[in-house]
Amino acid sequence: MVLAAGVATALHLGKLPPAVPVLQAELGMTLVQAGFMLALIQLAGMFLGLAFGIGADGIGLKRSMVIGLSILSVAGVASGFSHHVGGLLVLRAVEGFGFLLATVPAPGLLRRIVPPDQTTRVLGVWGAYVPFGTALGMLVGPRVLAAFTWPIWWWLVAAGTAVMAAAVWVRVPADPPRSASGSSSVAGPAVPWRERASLTVRSPGPWLGALTFGVYGAQWMAVIGFLPTLYAASGWRGALGATLTATVAAVNVVGNVSAGVLLHHGWRAEVVVGVGFAGQVIGAFLAFATLTESQPVVRFAGALIFSTVGGLVPGGIFALAPTLAPGESTISTTVGWIQQWSSAGQVAGPPVVAWIATALGGWQWTWAFSLACCVAGALLAARMGAFVRARLSR
Repeated sequence: MVLAAGVATALHLGKLPPAVPVLQAELGMTLVQAGFMLALIQLAGMFLGLAFGIGADGIGLKRSMVIGLSILSVAGVASGFSHHVGGLLVLRAVEGFGFLLATVPAPGLLRRIVPPDQTTRVLGVWGAYVPFGTALGMLVGPRVLAAFTWPIWWWLVAAGTAVMAAAVWVRVPADPPRSASGSSSVAGPAVPWRERASLTVRSPGPWLGALTFGVYGAQWMAVIGFLPTLYAASGWRGALGATLTATVAAVNVVGNVSAGVLLHHGWRAEVVVGVGFAGQVIGAFLAFATLTESQPVVRFAGALIFSTVGGLVPGGIFALAPTLAPGESTISTTVGWIQQWSSAGQVAGPPVVAWIATALGGWQWTWAFSLACCVAGALLAARMGAFVRARLSR
């Protein structure tokens, strides 16, 4: 139920890209406004990830997920009745709050309800919720929009999160009783929220996970975001271009799941994450370099490598999140901090890549941005691996 709820939340990310042309035609939405709509959920995560992690640890992990799913549903339904771009922007920001409330507590909740010997594997699977839900939205959205109206598409996605809110409420075990301080941690004494926040930002583990995820997110969003432009230049437009982009996003699931499996079988964290970054460099080079300019199939293969092997990075980080956290009471706070830096990377990455492409007159050197991110990520992964081994040996 928790994993399916994650996919339902990610559908709210994937529902918008295929609908942008329709919203422009029917509501007069400008490209700038469309860009803001695309970025609003990430902006919410960029500024409020830690705060929502603290809130989730305080009000209870299951309660937080149900509240977040409910907010997404209500905002989605209300958006379908909106006939003004301004209203859609406001409701998109509300969806951002719901998205954080629903997703930040998930790793801690999974750790609580999954048998200990399966935790690493399941947390790796959790890392796939964004690519899976986004790809599903990109595949299903164009077909629904072709047959119906955009409000119908919004309401269908909202209905999915409403169903998952009810399922989580009924099927997932209840949060433990809250103490007077508002904490619902299952282990140890209650920890006030200020102490949880301070402990998280003063500890090296959350920083290592957050910065690693940040450099991953920066190049992921840049590459995936500009693939349709690249495909259009190769003559792959319309439904074909959308399907190819969705396929690239979907195969990221393979890497996420594989990360949990590899860690479960004893692979070292820095090796798993490092292989992911190496795959991103190779894939980005094949997808963007001048060498493959006249070979669109090779470029598509490069994008697949970038996404598939690169999926080891988020899968590895989510699987290690409980170990990176300073304690049981700060797992969701740590995930919120990691998500905050991931969102910052996703907001910053595309403009940097666009600037490089503009300055150099093409995409041929944008892979160098991926190389820089991956070198930084590999160094951070090495430090993270040393931290994890030291933590587990105590």
